[in-house]
Amino acid sequence: MTAVSGHGPWPGGERDVLEAQQLALGELAELPTGVYAVPFLTQLAQRGPGADALGRTAARLTEMPVELGPHGWKLTERPGVDARRAETFWREDLGALAIAAHGHAGPLTVEVLGPWTLAAQLWSARGDRVLADAGARNALAGALADGLRTLVADIVAQVPGAEVTVQLAEPLLGQVHAGVLPTFSGFSRLRAVAGPEIVEGLEPVLAAVRDAGARSVVHLGSTWVGVPPVVLAGADALGLNLAEVGPGGWNAQAWELIARAMERGTGLWAGLPPAQISQCAGPALGELADLVGVPWRRVGLPAAQLADVTLLAAPRKSFGSTDEHRAELANLGRVAEALAERAEA
Repeated sequence: MTAVSGHGPWPGGERDVLEAQQLALGELAELPTGVYAVPFLTQLAQRGPGADALGRTAARLTEMPVELGPHGWKLTERPGVDARRAETFWREDLGALAIAAHGHAGPLTVEVLGPWTLAAQLWSARGDRVLADAGARNALAGALADGLRTLVADIVAQVPGAEVTVQLAEPLLGQVHAGVLPTFSGFSRLRAVAGPEIVEGLEPVLAAVRDAGARSVVHLGSTWVGVPPVVLAGADALGLNLAEVGPGGWNAQAWELIARAMERGTGLWAGLPPAQISQCAGPALGELADLVGVPWRRVGLPAAQLADVTLLAAPRKSFGSTDEHRAELANLGRVAEALAERAEA
């Protein structure tokens, strides 16, 4: 059946961690009958440095300490207060999850940055982006792989019935592949990373997730050219923001790649924008369903496989309000219900 989940970001500060997790789980529990809920670990980035996506992912690296420098997160010789703060946020998040999801048995997902976006944003101790050094980025992928093994174990320890899916956010993979990221000085661009190297960088991380007994999703944002490397690297599913793939969600080349991926058994996590609201008709949920269903039909994928799609809200540029996040989950549930009906038609 068609599923609904989320990336994890949620509005709120340090006092709102448990309430945010309870609200997210509660909203998913209210989805329409026949829609599959995939609960997610909430992330409250408004708590400050260390709660942001880069800081919280860097804090999971094994034996690669990080700290916050003038230009952002960077590698360092020994962990300091910034890393300890990020680790504290993780403990708070997992503690809230243990309470809010007590007795839960079934799917549960957590999102971190993938190895290429992490290497593109993290600075080396005395130089450029980690991405600029092949040896450093290989070590980073290995440290992330080890960290994710531990993270999956930590989640299962808090929620023993959890069937974990690790979402790897790779919004910068397209820029890494195209060679458009600036160097530290800004006067030149880092070398483009070829497709086979992209695959090699993803493989150890995805293998570690699999070895830990979890499933994997690699989210590409609008970077549909990254679909082949993600499939070849062995991800269980790929994620794309469909409204950004092309006008009306339609891009023939992108959907051909999606179709080939699904034929190989790779699932689709479809990111959808907020529904447009009309004062007369309410949210335009049919338009959201069409972002998935219309290209699906055009490319010739079996209607029955719509039931295998997972829907989630595309990442926001702003934090938004709690009510907006809850409304998005509720709307996605109704879109999933509509897609399930098309799958059965």
